[in-house]
Amino acid sequence: MQYRTLGRTGIKVSPYGLGALMFATSIGNPDPGDSARIIHKALDAGINLIDTADAYGDSEEIVGRALKGRRDNVVLATKVSRPVGDDPNQQGASRRWIMTAVENSLRRLGTDHIDLYQIHRPDPATDVEETLSALSDLIHSGKVRAIGTSAMPASDIVEAQWVAERRGLERFRTEQPPYSLLNRGIEREVLPAAQRYGMGTLVWGPLGQGLLTGQVRKGRQNELRRAGFLKHVNDEHRIEAVERFVSLAQEAGLPLTHLAMAFAIAHPGVTSAVLGPRTMSHLDDLLAGVDVALTDDILDRIDAIVPPGTDVGVLDQAYVPPALQRTSLRRRPLGERTAA
Repeated sequence: MQYRTLGRTGIKVSPYGLGALMFATSIGNPDPGDSARIIHKALDAGINLIDTADAYGDSEEIVGRALKGRRDNVVLATKVSRPVGDDPNQQGASRRWIMTAVENSLRRLGTDHIDLYQIHRPDPATDVEETLSALSDLIHSGKVRAIGTSAMPASDIVEAQWVAERRGLERFRTEQPPYSLLNRGIEREVLPAAQRYGMGTLVWGPLGQGLLTGQVRKGRQNELRRAGFLKHVNDEHRIEAVERFVSLAQEAGLPLTHLAMAFAIAHPGVTSAVLGPRTMSHLDDLLAGVDVALTDDILDRIDAIVPPGTDVGVLDQAYVPPALQRTSLRRRPLGERTAA
């Protein structure tokens, strides 16, 4: 396994990271023992980055138990800000919640420090200075080594960097956006912004939330577990693009999963692609493709199917800013909508 430096942190991570969402018993693998074996096999193969979140059910507990005796060899990342209860203050990026949430994550993970603590989604209701101030205190206390974001727009990335510099606060060192053969929108602004500020990038969804596993084909019943609750998994335009990638992978003599993972880590702005296996066979398939390098010809043909900087459809889990969510921010009052 080759290792890459995570931005300018000096931390070395594997180009494949292990996502822990599918280790949550309520939505992924129902057997914690099997999840532990998957984690151990990934570590044995050289994967040293594990990414989880407080909103992933019991994932943190499962990861924590699996890492006993091996914690020092793992770059452990988790996240905060997604709702974890009915209390309106059990979410977001306020100092009040961050200070509580980090203690909960440390306890569940069974560790005294978190290597990378990430804001799971932007929180427009909280001043970024408030968030960075709280996270800076966690770094200074030794409970957190580095801080990052997930699904943050490029403009917010820039604002956060400026605030950190002007207020003398710790700055975000990483960003975790969606990226795959089907979703390349971050190539336009997010990746260039992250590269400009020396941030590491951990991309999620490199297999298109299951669409790029080879299990979903046009005209066939979609058997993906996520098909029942994620609209984009059944999007006809996305499935049409998948068919073209299936043909390209066959011509290249590669499984579709290997084509997808090799693409995700080929961009110079991507540090690591987070894979999310639910079973040992899923992990085995992905590990078999660690040596795949795509030629310029293959990458050119990928560009012809989904042009650089574009997305095929919108992900259900994509961050939607208030300017798009709230109609009052998009529509003037009725009496002010005329030109005369």
